[in-house]
Amino acid sequence: MSRHEIRPLSELQALESESIHILREVAATFRFPLMLFSGGKDSVVMLHLAAKAFWPAPIPFGVLHVDTGHNFAEVLRYRDDAVEFYGAELTVTKVQDYLDDGRLTERPNGQRNPLQTVPLLDAITAGRHDAVFGGGRRDEERARAKERVFSLRDEFGQWDPRNQRPELWSIYNGRHLPGEHVRVFPLSNWTELDIWDYIAAEKIELPSIYYAHDRDVVHRDGMWIAVTEVTPARDGELVQRRSVRYRTVGDMSCTAAVLSIATTVADVITEVGSSTLTERGATRADDRMSEAAMEDRKREGYF
Repeated sequence: MSRHEIRPLSELQALESESIHILREVAATFRFPLMLFSGGKDSVVMLHLAAKAFWPAPIPFGVLHVDTGHNFAEVLRYRDDAVEFYGAELTVTKVQDYLDDGRLTERPNGQRNPLQTVPLLDAITAGRHDAVFGGGRRDEERARAKERVFSLRDEFGQWDPRNQRPELWSIYNGRHLPGEHVRVFPLSNWTELDIWDYIAAEKIELPSIYYAHDRDVVHRDGMWIAVTEVTPARDGELVQRRSVRYRTVGDMSCTAAVLSIATTVADVITEVGSSTLTERGATRADDRMSEAAMEDRKREGYF
């Protein structure tokens, strides 16, 4: 084949190639990798990429879900179906177990997302995991924009944004001392729109709540909050039946919906392409606690 017959990669193909390279690099250089998997769109794409990266061999590392106990039922059902489809080995660690035995206590605002840090770090320590894949993207939030693809965490699982290593020419440095580990973000350079374009191209199934459906909601703090046993309507709030969907999937106590009539992948792509807010900025109450809410949690060992 001549030089002129070589087709350049499309943007999606280039992103896929980069992510697969990162996944293979980690599998080749770390002893006990682990992939975080929530059943959300980013972690689903990451798991799909892992399956492609090592096919026809099985995925050479397990997946972990830190279950807050307040997850959407549709997502939990999807999580179990997805790991079975991809042949992944799932471990679930539960925040509720930590609350029951007193290792954690409920927060006054009822949000459990911040409570995931201790169970996560315990699971990493117990499994001696030296590399942990996360589905974070740089376009999601300012603290995540600071992350390198390989993000060093100290012996306490903490992140120091000033201790970030250069990654010139996509050369990744995974060296670490005993007790430390590396968080790895194969989707760093993807955007929300890239994720949805890839879902369309690869025909990836997603939890149903990513598409428009009717749900009882209340308008609270500028967001549409589903009325559930975890988030009941407050005195004076008007419960409305609206067509909504979720742009990001997390704990029910802090994840809001957006008004939408997008029932197909193509509809969502059109909707996301015209949005001026990131999905976390539009729908995550836990990121609104302070200007540096995410960065503070990441310093403590959060995703």
